[in-house]
Amino acid sequence: MVRRARKTGQVQMIFVTSRKLDFSDLVRDLTAEFPEIETVAVNYQTSKSSEIYGDRTEIIWGKEAIQEGVLDYEFSLSPRAFYQLNPEQTELLYSEAVKALDVGPEDHLMDAYCGVGTIGFAFAKRVKSLRGMDIIPEAIEDAKRNAKRMGFDNTHYEAGTAEEVIPRWYREGYRADALIADPPRTGLDDRLLETIVRYAPPKMVYVSCNVSTLARDLVKLSQVYDVRYIQSVDMFPHTARTEAVVKLVRKESVRMP
Repeated sequence: MVRRARKTGQVQMIFVTSRKLDFSDLVRDLTAEFPEIETVAVNYQTSKSSEIYGDRTEIIWGKEAIQEGVLDYEFSLSPRAFYQLNPEQTELLYSEAVKALDVGPEDHLMDAYCGVGTIGFAFAKRVKSLRGMDIIPEAIEDAKRNAKRMGFDNTHYEAGTAEEVIPRWYREGYRADALIADPPRTGLDDRLLETIVRYAPPKMVYVSCNVSTLARDLVKLSQVYDVRYIQSVDMFPHTARTEAVVKLVRKESVRMP
């Protein structure tokens, strides 16, 4: 996999293999030919699942991460960290999410599936606190470093699944006024849906990359939320795929526990 940062031009290469291989000659030739390469990594995927990456990643040449930018901030991307494939449209996507959620300076915000923190950082200056979680530990470490570098002292990040971390935060007394949900194509986990319906933060933005699972999840979320609008963002031109930004507001009739 090859990733190029639009803002900095830095390139990151990840070889995915099921066993230990010697890439030294190839890396020497590639880095000599392409000086913009900053990171070369190997990811070991030994399972027979459909997932591209395995759990173990090793940097074999260069830096731990490359630098990318979106809107008015820059951030680090380690090899396994997810980031949108279309940087230009990502700025539009995040701007639409900010418009939809409409947070204020007293709001506490949760960012489910936060990755390296990119979408949450668009809100960090606007809210009292921001908490995020992701299943990839390397992404969480990136998020922590990125937040510190940008001076956001109102953030907190943890590695783990949203369906496990968010209920625990509620049990510990942290109450969200707003929620960002930007799940993978599989949509929201059933346990997370149950948690959202139970605690129902007053406002929510759902960023979806799969309209089929979005439609399924909105059936459940409509128990406690009204869908104010859905804005599509064309992240993959000339394909049938599109992202959707959904503005959800808690129903006035909903009574909270």
